Amino acid sequence: MRAIRQHEFGGPETLRLERLPDLSPGPGQVRIRVLAAGVHLLDAQIRSGLGPPRARVTLPMTPGREVAGHVDAVGSDDDSSWVGRYVVADLGVASGGYAELAIADVPRLHGVAGYVDPAEAVAAIGTGRTAQAILELAEIRTDDIVVVTGAAGGVGAMLTVAARRSGARVIGLATGAAKAETVVALGGEAIDSGQTDWPDVVQSLLGPSRASLVLDGVGGSLGAEAMALLRPGGRLVMFGTASGSAIPLDAETVYNTGIAVSAAVGARLFQRAGGLRDLEEKALAATADRSLVPHIGQRFSLAEAPEAHRAIEERRSLGKVVLVP
Repeated sequence: MRAIRQHEFGGPETLRLERLPDLSPGPGQVRIRVLAAGVHLLDAQIRSGLGPPRARVTLPMTPGREVAGHVDAVGSDDDSSWVGRYVVADLGVASGGYAELAIADVPRLHGVAGYVDPAEAVAAIGTGRTAQAILELAEIRTDDIVVVTGAAGGVGAMLTVAARRSGARVIGLATGAAKAETVVALGGEAIDSGQTDWPDVVQSLLGPSRASLVLDGVGGSLGAEAMALLRPGGRLVMFGTASGSAIPLDAETVYNTGIAVSAAVGARLFQRAGGLRDLEEKALAATADRSLVPHIGQRFSLAEAPEAHRAIEERRSLGKVVLVP
């Protein structure tokens, strides 16, 4: 089989396409012939050696934590009913998704409706799951004015669509004309956050009103400026640090403004009652019934895995990025 291998931590160039022996599943495992593999900013952080403790890996490794495809082998007769089925799975810390074949534990499998695009299925299990967790916490209302940072990204695009379908007004922050066009196509009002005066542009758009909810996956100074658009008693839901740092918060500001601050991912996500599986099921169901479908922005071949990482790190990606073996 062909697979991406990483032998040292570093830049995208450390991702190399190699030919390896075919994998064999053990007891309680299946082998998936991969049709699509998800690519995340976390993958790039792990590749560079800067990933969080929960994502520490041993080199050499094959990256990729989510795959969709068909089961072509099982490790024991007890699991033979999975053979031939179209599935998606989060592989966990074991990774191995950037390959033509991947091994998954049976409890991690979800069956997928045959008409669902493999790229959408793999996006649902990761990006869609995260979006469901954010929406669960945000509780978007019809009278909300929502500001979404990184609104043309994988999670941001889904949040933009979900907020609009909830009846809320959505201001989507994105950098550059192409991303702004994506936000508009998703139903949001696009603001180019690459312009230094973008907060003034947003406020002029809102007139006497102010935002009631900020969904922030960027953090840093941009996230802080977005938070400053909130009205007293507004809500801030944080779910990422694409800028490299979180919003600098101080207790006095939060106390004086009455802003409700919460984090949708991190410890809360992993300690959540019911775990992650029901979020995965919700995301897959929403994809299957087309009520909330992941926006697939770019598809790369296995050999293009370094370029996929560069697109994400340089914030050139639109929507969800996937590898297609």
